[in-house]
Amino acid sequence: MSVPSSSRQLGPQLALASTIAARAELLLVGIVSGPDGPELAGDFGLDAELVGPLEASLAAVGATGRFEELTRIPAPGGLGVDAVLAVGLGDRGGVIDASDPAAAAEKIRRAAGVAARSLTGIAHAATTLGALDLGAAAEGLFLGAYLFTEFKSAAPAAGRLPVARVDLLVAGPRAKEPKQVLARAIAIATATAVARDLVNTPPSHLFPAEFAARAAALGEEVGLGVEVLDEKALERKGFGGIIGVGKGSSRPPRLVRLSHKGSRRKGAPTVALVGKGVTFDTGGISIKPAAGMENMTSDMGGAAAVVATVVLAAQLKLPINVIATVPMAENMPSATAQRPGDVLTQYGGRTVEVINTDAEGRLILADAIALTCEKDDPDYLIDTATLTGAQMVALGSRTPGVMGTEEFRDRVAAISREVGENGWSMPLPAELRGDLDSKVADLANVTNHRWGGMLVAALFLREFVGEGVQWAHIDVAGPAYNTGGPFGYIGKGGTGVPVRTMIAVLEDIAERG
Repeated sequence: MSVPSSSRQLGPQLALASTIAARAELLLVGIVSGPDGPELAGDFGLDAELVGPLEASLAAVGATGRFEELTRIPAPGGLGVDAVLAVGLGDRGGVIDASDPAAAAEKIRRAAGVAARSLTGIAHAATTLGALDLGAAAEGLFLGAYLFTEFKSAAPAAGRLPVARVDLLVAGPRAKEPKQVLARAIAIATATAVARDLVNTPPSHLFPAEFAARAAALGEEVGLGVEVLDEKALERKGFGGIIGVGKGSSRPPRLVRLSHKGSRRKGAPTVALVGKGVTFDTGGISIKPAAGMENMTSDMGGAAAVVATVVLAAQLKLPINVIATVPMAENMPSATAQRPGDVLTQYGGRTVEVINTDAEGRLILADAIALTCEKDDPDYLIDTATLTGAQMVALGSRTPGVMGTEEFRDRVAAISREVGENGWSMPLPAELRGDLDSKVADLANVTNHRWGGMLVAALFLREFVGEGVQWAHIDVAGPAYNTGGPFGYIGKGGTGVPVRTMIAVLEDIAERG
């Protein structure tokens, strides 16, 4: 079995410091656009007499402070490092005097990520960005420096490795609060990177049984309750959706359950998490076009995020109960694959006519949702999936669609925007529900038209959500996997979205109920 992702060094070592260490090679500073040129933002730890010469040197080489602009110069004498890298933060009002702290934090997070990608070949750096927002700077640096090289035949040369260590210059490094903020930021960034690792692992090496083994190992490391159902147990217990999707593959499906019992208090909230774990999706008999099909290695991005989130909930010792239910299958065409026109019986007894075998994610999610609502009686349920191409048509590649019960949907979407993952509330129009009626079964898995495909998929899932459960469905078909160039703290490949949204929602529930 492969080693769990948590054993790999996923980002640079981050530490608090009050002064620039003698061994630091580079100082990373943030600059804003001022009326007379670039101005330092967060100059903690720098001697006052060095600030003016540093700003003058940056202005002399054309630095403006424009957002995400990078300018590298030799360090002025007396600074104690060889070089200075300045990253633009935009206008002063958007970061230092910001009226929207969440937007300011995301700017710092993104700028830190852009800077981290340019710090290749640097063993030890220091930065003043943490004086602006410690948590955001730490997350951006860690995730911006993330690199996945497991399947490279030769390790990257030393000069091409990401920065190994970054000291964040903040006031009172021995104070309790900065230590807590940094520890939380590292934990969140590490969980996001674990999800990235899982998504970036190719389907030749991450198939349902292997994915289940890795999820179980990650859960056991932090003391989660772990249960894994193989194909025989799934067949015996009536998980028709998972069995139906997986029956075309020689690598049979699995269902993983990971449980964090964070509170024994009567009335403590229980939150169910469900994630789509299709380790590769050809579309089955309704096969996808060949162009771009390799990106379907990401079709387990929702499951990866859910596994990473429940592990993180245990690490943060959240005082709520979190139960993750993760269905895993590979959708392949073969002599044994399910066909368009087949009828399957989902867990709990609802029958579904399979009109399109490429609408498979909703089938395995329906089984998992029905199970957790029956067995766990959750107060809240969040499911997430790379579910529909319609999500990208409606919202683009960086904006998750959030659907569900209105109050909780809007709460999840708002929190998603606060952490920089940009979730957006979407409706569930009543008139679309009738289009899922089947002539031979309780439901069809798709409609006979292409309108509102993201919304229709959520309407299908709603049929399996228990009465009274506060539910949110997060469609991350585009946001979970970046097929373009790097931006902000996001590299090419798996992004880890929506780990940061889900953990922030769990923290909010732990605090407010």
